[in-house]
Amino acid sequence: MLSELKNGPKVAGVKQTKRAIGDGRAVRVFLAEDADPRVTEPVEELCRDKGIAVEHVPAMKELGAACGIAVGSAVAALVH
Repeated sequence: MLSELKNGPKVAGVKQTKRAIGDGRAVRVFLAEDADPRVTEPVEELCRDKGIAVEHVPAMKELGAACGIAVGSAVAALVH
């Protein structure tokens, strides 16, 4: 699941992910389970509205590493 994110085009962070969803570029969105729900729930709701698949990742650190960044990430998206 995260190997696609590691190798493919992606965005990390809430702002960039929301922008990608709004622009129709997001293919799949990844949400960290240990992130603040106030951050992830609006993104998850937006995905539901747009019909975008959501994958849950156990930890922000793991999601950040998959994106190639040195810090954790609450939200990331695979884009086309």
